[in-house]
Amino acid sequence: MTAAVFHRRVDVGGVGIFYREAGPPDAPVLLLPHGYPCSSFEFRNLLPRLGDRWRLLAPDYPGMGYSDTPERFDYSFDGYAKLLYGFVRALGIERFALYLHDFGSPIGARLAIMKPERILAQIIQNGDIPYEDALGDKYAEIEKSWSLPEPEMCAEIGKAISEEVFREEFLNDVRADLVPRIPPDLWKLHWSLITPRRREIAIDLIAGLKANRSWFGEHRRYLREQSPPTLIVWGSQDFYMPEKSARAYLRDLPDADLHLLDGGHWLLETNLEEVAALMRDFLDRTLR
Repeated sequence: MTAAVFHRRVDVGGVGIFYREAGPPDAPVLLLPHGYPCSSFEFRNLLPRLGDRWRLLAPDYPGMGYSDTPERFDYSFDGYAKLLYGFVRALGIERFALYLHDFGSPIGARLAIMKPERILAQIIQNGDIPYEDALGDKYAEIEKSWSLPEPEMCAEIGKAISEEVFREEFLNDVRADLVPRIPPDLWKLHWSLITPRRREIAIDLIAGLKANRSWFGEHRRYLREQSPPTLIVWGSQDFYMPEKSARAYLRDLPDADLHLLDGGHWLLETNLEEVAALMRDFLDRTLR
């Protein structure tokens, strides 16, 4: 089944936010925070596949995609979480499920910790995990810069903000036969939206991964204590977050549904139909 996708804007605390929407306005809501270096564009194919039954909302963060880039804004995981809360309030939404992928995971999880009573369920897809011992080998490349003084660390991070590195991030070492499924629009579009100010924002956000490590315990405690209904759908060809990263969630969410797919970090490009089918089954059982 397919549903129409609408492209809208809303003011959230004086910031113009672009978002994509599909589904009946009175249907249960699935909030889709995007990853890096992406935008709501990553959900363009998922929205019409689930919008017949649920209301899907995919906003662009400030400083990314087609949203504004205000000079005064807290461009951090905490700041984006507060923005997401302002976004759902602006649309009059009380409760919702969350899709947690890439940087959208620590951002969406912060929102869940802030307002646990609003969270109906979560779908975790190759998110940035809160388990230090279950990170992939490639994550060590990020950690290397953490021992440097902050100006040098930021300079090192800045080298990774280029069109070529964006391409590498989207391909993420998937098998050669999967590469043709990943459209160059992903890196071409998102690189075209980078400005000098947005480059600074990206550097600060990536640098924030170091401080984010101290927040892992709070995230794990939320999972244990709140135990939201959870679907874990994971591309095992992810060298930042491999199979062991997905399984680590079972330490705190032993009742979660775990599905390992033969794909990479950007499963909605390589395994869309499988993911949509698993989500449809999970949402049917959870959002009643």
